[in-house]
Amino acid sequence: MKIEKTKITSFQNSSLSVISREESFFQAPFHSHPELELVYVKESYGKRIVGNSVEPFVAGDMVFLGSDIPHVWLNDEIYYQNNDALKAKAIVVYFNKEIFGPTFYELKETQKINSFFNQAVRGVVISGETNQLIAKKLEKLVHKKDFEVMAGLFKILAILSESSDTTFINNEYYNPINEHSKKDRLSDVFEYLNKNYRDEISLIKIAEIAHLTPTSFCRMFKLKTKKSFVEYLNEIRVSNACKLLIETDMGISEIAYECGYKTASNFNQLFKKFTETTPTEYRRKANL
Repeated sequence: MKIEKTKITSFQNSSLSVISREESFFQAPFHSHPELELVYVKESYGKRIVGNSVEPFVAGDMVFLGSDIPHVWLNDEIYYQNNDALKAKAIVVYFNKEIFGPTFYELKETQKINSFFNQAVRGVVISGETNQLIAKKLEKLVHKKDFEVMAGLFKILAILSESSDTTFINNEYYNPINEHSKKDRLSDVFEYLNKNYRDEISLIKIAEIAHLTPTSFCRMFKLKTKKSFVEYLNEIRVSNACKLLIETDMGISEIAYECGYKTASNFNQLFKKFTETTPTEYRRKANL
């Protein structure tokens, strides 16, 4: 998976764009751009890659990205099967940091916003009450025009710069690397696992995809994700099992098989390890 360098504002012919997206699945490639970006997922689920981080996303997911950090939202496989009942919906805000002018960042009153921008190159997840508040403002912002859009954005940035409902996506600043680097190899692995988690996936097979020996692959994977390959694969499988428990009436054994587990007992054990509850109890609580 190669990183595509883009420039959103020249394409949109504006230094500030608020876009409401509705697609069968999120179609943007793994890319980066100098503009800052606020993404609010209204509908759909899958995995998002931001810098060196790979995490699940669901409806309500909200992320703020600084300049030039590569990212992509990959919907789960079902979204690529021409299912008219499923839609990927999001509100996305793009803007140049220079939109407010150089004097803006010299003001004492805007130092927190400037600091937030500098930190956002690590990627920021927005949760809690701040998430809900900004979601409402974004719903209104898509209908605004001209200066009202900029004023609305400024209010959102002021809230973000003061909020404690934010966590960094990456533990460190993302360092750009060339297209033949280990990160690109790992991105191919993420894409493969996202599509084939149901199958039996051997370490030898996944190392071949990364063009590394199994030992080198395990070392690289642990360094980049802070977890083992097996742990990451189980996270994907359990994440998809949670969706099936909520959205279908499939039996526990059937869900276990559908998510790549050979036995229900193994599935139950790993599910409880990651969610701290059993599949049956998880389904019961979700349906309350």
